[in-house]
Amino acid sequence: MATASDTFILGVDLDGVVGNHTVRFREIMAELRGIDPESLPLDRSWDFHEWGFAPNEYSRYHRIAVMEHDLFRTMPVIEGAADALWRLSDAGIWIRIITHRLYVHWGHEKAVGDTAAWLDTNKIPYRDLCFLGAKPQVEADAYVDDAPHNIEELRAAGNTVIAFEQPYNRSIGGLRASSWPDVEEIVTELAAARLGRYEAQLPGIDAGADRIERRRG
Repeated sequence: MATASDTFILGVDLDGVVGNHTVRFREIMAELRGIDPESLPLDRSWDFHEWGFAPNEYSRYHRIAVMEHDLFRTMPVIEGAADALWRLSDAGIWIRIITHRLYVHWGHEKAVGDTAAWLDTNKIPYRDLCFLGAKPQVEADAYVDDAPHNIEELRAAGNTVIAFEQPYNRSIGGLRASSWPDVEEIVTELAAARLGRYEAQLPGIDAGADRIERRRG
């Protein structure tokens, strides 16, 4: 059994890192408002002020998106995420999904169920699934996150954090990745430095996120 000393744990955020939250939320908002999705810019701030929300309106619309339009179940996967995570997992990286999705009051069952279904449907590998906002409480050797406040808090606590590039975190310096191949390269280097080794592919394992379908075929 692997122990903490011989395992590299990667803490992975979901929204804005693995799942394209902005794209799906824009589709839902455009439908609700009866407007062209292109009128809601993807190049947006953390608080979505470019979308013209009135005070307290964002939380109301986001709840509607989650509870009535299956936001957490239907958002697209960010390009390359699934395959990169499979390659990292196959190499022995412990994938720990860490997401703060329990902020919708009286919607926890929906949020948890839709998240698990989305991970399965999109073939995202993981060993642990953690729902919490205070990410420094979770042990990991490195984190991948997009939220500016999470990145700053994690780093302030002495953690290694890869800032996954989004329009709202461009002012954040330090370790950054603009794509999942970038994340994979950085994690490979971090794991090799931490463990003294890194096996890119374990023997006898079929690579790729679609391995189950290929074997069934």
